[in-house]
Amino acid sequence: MDHSVLTVLLNYRTADMTLRSARAALRAMEGIAGEVVIVDNDSGDGSFDKIATGLQSAEWAHGAPIRVIQSGHNGGFGAGNNFGIRAGFKGGGTPDYIYILNSDAFPAPDAIRTLRSHLQAHPQAGFAGSYIHGPEGDAHVTAFRFPTVLSELEGAARFGPLSRLLSERAVPIGVPKDTQRVDWLAGASMLMRAKVLERIGLFDETFFLYFEETDLCLRAARAGFETHYVRESAVEHIGSVSTGMKTWTRMPSYWFDSRWHYFSKNHGRGYAALASLAHVTGGILWRLRRVIQRKPPADPPHFLRGLILHDLRALLRSTPGARQASPQRATLLRPKPE
Repeated sequence: MDHSVLTVLLNYRTADMTLRSARAALRAMEGIAGEVVIVDNDSGDGSFDKIATGLQSAEWAHGAPIRVIQSGHNGGFGAGNNFGIRAGFKGGGTPDYIYILNSDAFPAPDAIRTLRSHLQAHPQAGFAGSYIHGPEGDAHVTAFRFPTVLSELEGAARFGPLSRLLSERAVPIGVPKDTQRVDWLAGASMLMRAKVLERIGLFDETFFLYFEETDLCLRAARAGFETHYVRESAVEHIGSVSTGMKTWTRMPSYWFDSRWHYFSKNHGRGYAALASLAHVTGGILWRLRRVIQRKPPADPPHFLRGLILHDLRALLRSTPGARQASPQRATLLRPKPE
């Protein structure tokens, strides 16, 4: 297949929306050699059967290169996507590109083709992601800088003068008006060069949810490959449907696990501790301002206490960080010798 694309669509208890997303993905794949594989990430709610039945009955899916498979285990976002990548094409063969798409994301008809053309024209880029907008056309912030100690301080303090001073350190970079290089992108719609994944490995499955894209893009950058935000590729995204993030009353433990693992794995345990200290310092400053200026809360309840307790336990554990794992190799790709 010439410049082929394997689209991986991860489902977790969003069967109806996943079918809608799959239809949009198939439309965006027209004229592109490749397939769409839907991974049901052990939903346990009948999603697999509902999606399979939906594909059998929908006219738009008849004869289309699309199928649904079961992961058998919900290892999180990275593990689910890895499962789809390893599944590869139904008839065998290696794709040139891997496209990951959220189940609540709907690419425009030219979105995938635009990303593919961009990577073809920019060999230094390993990954390319879309401009993401909501159902009402509101732009979503999906382009970021890599987290650092200073970004932790800036983000937690929420203090204008400090944010202006550290503007080049803040993790979010807003919504770029033009196509440009960024540090990392949210994985709602991202095209990845298969040869880059062959070199650096797949998603690190230690991350259950959050920070996995950050880690993957950092590994690509360290291997000499850029990540590009492609403004011309547009994808509608609802957001937080599978995770329920918008309704969280407390930050889940896996977010703390992922954050600590990202810093300790990539920068060392000492740096991770400094990042946590910076975040706590900023968080205390913010809470003092809240009391004085009577501002509403900006974090889930008990967030700062949860961060302190979690990271102290992680720091004092005899084995470094959380459960360690090497980046996952793509078995459909030919791994390079270690």
